[in-house]
Amino acid sequence: MKFVVSSAALLSHLQAISRVINSKNTLPILDCFLLELDGNVLTITAADNETRLETKVEVNSSEGAGSLAINSKNLLDPLRELPDQPLTFDVNDETLEIYIYYHNGKYNFVGLKGDEYPRPKELKESAIGLNIPAGTLFNGINRTVFATADDELRPVMNGIYFDITADDLTFVASDGHKLVRVIHKDVQGDGRSSFILPKKPANLLRSLLPKEDGTVEVKFDENNAYIILSNFVMICRFVEGRYPNYNSVIPQNNPNNVTLDRLALLNALKRVSVFSNPASSLVKLQMSEDKIVVSAQDIDFLTSAEEIIPCQYNGNVMNIGFKAVFLIDILNNIPSTDVIIELSDPSRAGIILPAENEENEEMLTLLMPMMLND
Repeated sequence: MKFVVSSAALLSHLQAISRVINSKNTLPILDCFLLELDGNVLTITAADNETRLETKVEVNSSEGAGSLAINSKNLLDPLRELPDQPLTFDVNDETLEIYIYYHNGKYNFVGLKGDEYPRPKELKESAIGLNIPAGTLFNGINRTVFATADDELRPVMNGIYFDITADDLTFVASDGHKLVRVIHKDVQGDGRSSFILPKKPANLLRSLLPKEDGTVEVKFDENNAYIILSNFVMICRFVEGRYPNYNSVIPQNNPNNVTLDRLALLNALKRVSVFSNPASSLVKLQMSEDKIVVSAQDIDFLTSAEEIIPCQYNGNVMNIGFKAVFLIDILNNIPSTDVIIELSDPSRAGIILPAENEENEEMLTLLMPMMLND
């Protein structure tokens, strides 16, 4: 087997899929890329036990066909240091010895048999198909993945919940302290279906989708999904389990609401939270008719800070405490100039909304409060 391929094209595809490979694998062959040559198309695959990502590269010329596995470091590390130029891969099909020739040098090593690489799981005949605009899928993942948990006891919280109905597609993520729900009206399913996409494939998709145009095809059954992009195919296993009823935890009657500049609140929180107790990261919001007072203190070190932000507030004077790092995370992920905070009382969750939603999108974020000392 022999082929010639551009080093820059090969490197960009390898880097895109290399994040699938774990630093420690139970199967040594999962430290490798799988290369499969068929005509002038080279298919490259990276996988772990749960996720598989495939991409295709056009080669300039080829002789023969076949497959082999190559250690990812042996390919990636030298390629990063090479300027763009043609690379010639010459593979001995019997011994799997590989020679890679470039402008002023060569290197060689031995690969592994391609047929030892794990094969993808086939979908059941009952699989469901769904077409999602690339921008919609990116926004849904990008707005919610930060709120997923790392909880070994509740694995269903470690992914993004896709709730598909005949009217819309809802993305949900929660770690028990904060919850994000994003509804997209431009995607409809044939009926009610759902799945939980794990955090790792969600982050991989978030890095691939900005370069995508058009529609992403998603095919899934009870356990697995095939997510088909223009240059990549992802196959991943879902998180098993039943996702909690997320709508039931969202407070419905919130008579107190405040509208203010998102960046003004975000920057004030970043400054004031420096003086909060490191263990709790507690900040207090004191709301009155035309202002919010953001304050924090650390009694142990006798430090405190306070800032006043102008706002529009309708409701009773209220003091409420939040964990600063969670509130900063939420404000960083809301795509709006102004935000609306809806509250009922200091012991119930606060609702944080963008003042203006993007077209066909409704975003809602919930954050649990913290007990105030005073």
